[in-house]
Amino acid sequence: MIAIVLSACLISDPSVCRDHKIPLASGPSAARCMMTAPPHIAEWSEKHPQWRIVRWQCRTASLQDI
Repeated sequence: MIAIVLSACLISDPSVCRDHKIPLASGPSAARCMMTAPPHIAEWSEKHPQWRIVRWQCRTASLQDI
């Protein structure tokens, strides 16, 4: 399974950062993930206005990771 992994920091306290995973359907490759990630990232950002995304990546994740 491929997941988008967002590294985000609290806007109110930039020293507090966490990774958040957005699972994708089991079919996409890492390259496809990179092409389709921006809308998923934008949606996550809109739902979590207290966080600022500092970086993101696509990587393999197991169900336990998510």
